Amino acid sequence: MTTAEGRDRDTPVTRVTHVGAANHDDDEYEYLAPVLTQYLRLPTNEPARIRLREQLVNGYLPVAHHLARRYSHRGVPLEDLTQIAALGLLQAIDRFDPDYGSSFLAYAIVTMQGEIRRYFRDRTWSMRVPRRLKDLHLSINRASTTLASQLGRAPRPSELAKYLEISTEEVLEGLEAGQAYATASLDQSLEGSDNDADTTIDQLGEDDPDLARVEIHETLGPLLAKLPARERTILVMRFYANMTQSQIADRLGLSQMHVSRILARTLTELRTRVEQG
Repeated sequence: MTTAEGRDRDTPVTRVTHVGAANHDDDEYEYLAPVLTQYLRLPTNEPARIRLREQLVNGYLPVAHHLARRYSHRGVPLEDLTQIAALGLLQAIDRFDPDYGSSFLAYAIVTMQGEIRRYFRDRTWSMRVPRRLKDLHLSINRASTTLASQLGRAPRPSELAKYLEISTEEVLEGLEAGQAYATASLDQSLEGSDNDADTTIDQLGEDDPDLARVEIHETLGPLLAKLPARERTILVMRFYANMTQSQIADRLGLSQMHVSRILARTLTELRTRVEQG
């Protein structure tokens, strides 16, 4: 796994004081401090740095795994999220500068979180959405979580707008942009199912052929009601009772040719009325 050279403009390099977000502290990883110090002191072309780097990655990997679990409910496999967090960990190891005053663990947590959030921001949208709307959507999500805990209910768009100091229209625009966010695959296994082979697509309904007849029924109903009794009776006998023209003729005391002409004329009239709306 490789990392890009130079500092990522989105990766903070200033003092970081809030570490508790990941439920880890420096004492737990104090044993890695000498390794990190040795790693930072060696020249970049020193072969020993590879071994030290691997030791640091393995040592701090539980933090990456913990952060990945926090985002695992968003439809991305935990294994993928752990790899993304591990990429952030590698970037933190390569870019950390103790002269900025923050502890390495604090810096690594922020870097890993940033990598995960960039992944969701840039790669998990089902259609192309402007960067501004992606950022707005994520800001609204964070604000919704904060306000929901304060209010004890889901916040209204006007409350989100006031909290974020933007207009209500912008909040609605950000919420609408969220509809483009990628959803889980239809082939994804269902959690909690007794059968491991059950997938989301198995739970979807099928097309109902009767639905196609609803519009026809609603359109033709009033038109049929306006037909003369004989024409309406012949249509019902032909298309609902499935009688042949000869059977209809025998039932009504008409010739088969006469029944055929009545059917043709009536159907043409109905078709014209439907097309005219």
